[in-house]
Parts: sequence; C-alpha cells; structure tokens
Amino acid sequence: MPSKNHGAQPHFVAALEDTPLVAIDRLDETAKARSTWADAWDAMRRRPTFWIASGLIVLIVLVALFPTWFASVSPTQCQLSDSNGSPQSGHPLGFTFQGCDVYSRIIFGTSASVTVGMLAAAIVTLFGLIVGALAGYYGGFLDAVVSRIGDIFFAVPTVLGAIVLLSVLPDRTPVVIALVISIFAWPQVARIMRGAVLTARSSDYVVASVALGVSKFKILLRHVIPNAIAPVIVIATVSLGTFIVAEATLSFLGIGLGPGTMSWGRDIGEAQTSIRTSPQVLLYPSIALSLTVLAFLMLGDVLRDALDPQARARR
Repeated sequence: MPSKNHGAQPHFVAALEDTPLVAIDRLDETAKARSTWADAWDAMRRRPTFWIASGLIVLIVLVALFPTWFASVSPTQCQLSDSNGSPQSGHPLGFTFQGCDVYSRIIFGTSASVTVGMLAAAIVTLFGLIVGALAGYYGGFLDAVVSRIGDIFFAVPTVLGAIVLLSVLPDRTPVVIALVISIFAWPQVARIMRGAVLTARSSDYVVASVALGVSKFKILLRHVIPNAIAPVIVIATVSLGTFIVAEATLSFLGIGLGPGTMSWGRDIGEAQTSIRTSPQVLLYPSIALSLTVLAFLMLGDVLRDALDPQARARR
C-alpha cells in the first residue's frame, strides 16, 4: 500500500526551498551555540577540578554574604591581654598582636576582598566587552582610537596605577577600590573581545544577515557577541582572582581599604610585627587568600579547556 505521506514529500521540499536563508542560518547558529555550551558543560562536569573549585567558590561566597553564620565573635572585640595568644576554646586560630580573634577576622575579611574582586571583574568585563565588540565589529577610526587608548592603559601596571590614584583619594571604600582597579585592567578584556569579534564577523551567518539588509547593530547583538563571548567569560573568571590579589596587595601596602574595614591584605601587613613569635597570625589569612585565588584560577582553567574545541580534542 503506498504511504499516505508520499504525496506530501514534494510540498515539504518546496517549502524548504522557499525558507529564507537568514532563517536557516539562524537555526544553524542556534544549534551551534547550544552544541558548544552543551559540550562545554559535559566536559566540565566530568572533571573533579570543576567540582572542587565550584565547591570552594560557593563556600567563599556564603562566608562573604553571611559571615555571622560562621563566626560568633566580633572581629573588633580585642583584648591586649590575649596578644599573640595561642588557640583556645571559641578561638580556634588564636589571637593577633592586638588581641583580636584571628578566625573571626578572616571570616569577616572575606566580604571586603570578594566584594572588590567581583565588582572589579564585573566592571572590567562589561566595559571591555562593549568597547572591544564595537571596535572589532565597526573597525576604522573607532578601532584605531580604542586600540591606542587601550595601549596607554595597558602600559601601566594595574597595582602601580592604583597606588598613584588611591594615594590622592580620601575615601577608599570597596567600590572605590574596584573602580580604580578597573581603570587599568579593562584593556585586556577589550583586546580579547576585539579579536573574537573579528573572527565571528566573517562567519557565514553574519555575511548572510548583511546581504539581507539586517542592521549592523542588530547583527552585533544577536549574532556576533553571543558567538564571541566565550573567551571573555574565561578571562573574567581568572581575573577575579587576580583582582582579589590586587586588593590584598594595596591593603598590605596601607593604601587599600580604610582602617575600619576588615581585609586579608591588611591583616597580613599587620602580622609582620609578630612573624617571629607568632607566625600563625600571618599564615592563616595568607592561606585564606591563596585558597580563594586558587579556586577562581582552577575554575578559569576548566572553563578555558571546556570552551576550546582543540583542548577538548586533546583530552
């Protein structure tokens, strides 16, 4: 018996031939994007490093948001009679030179360090993404101006530039520190985004959209940026740990967060006076800083390998 659908075959072929080219390209683009992120997730979840880094980051964020869940002693409750004291009940890590609880200061210091790192990473990523995308896609005079301005800021080390600016600023809150760091850190993200956009704008779906009269701005938003954002996500994750180190360095030098704000860098700087008699006062905040930075670096490495097809093929 002949199939009932046999007569519908020519109509289906004719309908497919009449489908606009941009619709087919959009379907191909969507499928490609879904396949890329699905493959990346499959690659990440198979690696123990991803779960270890994610677990550490979740714990660090919880400590930063809810420090009272993890420490019941006030970090400002200090007694000189406990100066450089050894661990005791309720004070598992001992006391600082001023008689403050080391564990409590580490817990409450997480908030400032993580806040500065996340704010700086968000500002740098957003600004660098916008500037790099516009420069890479439109090119010409805009690309030349952005590239030269980026070279100027890129030539100044982030910490050195932050030292110069913060030395003349009276108010040094976490927001101010994050903004100052962002001023000198955005060119790296902009360069990476520009290069990714230059590659994406020559793709077939972009050429087809231009031929069909779609505006450049719509093409940039709908097609180019979504397919060029992967390396920016990787560098943002890695940079977050770098910005936490930058904040700790500035606070260690005494020009970071103000005296009333708990910070790992400030505690490390103050612990120098008792490093010979009580080295644990320096050791514990250094371990907290190192684990936090290591967690973000590990997650960034996993993301880079997962989003790079060549790296997945090697593995």
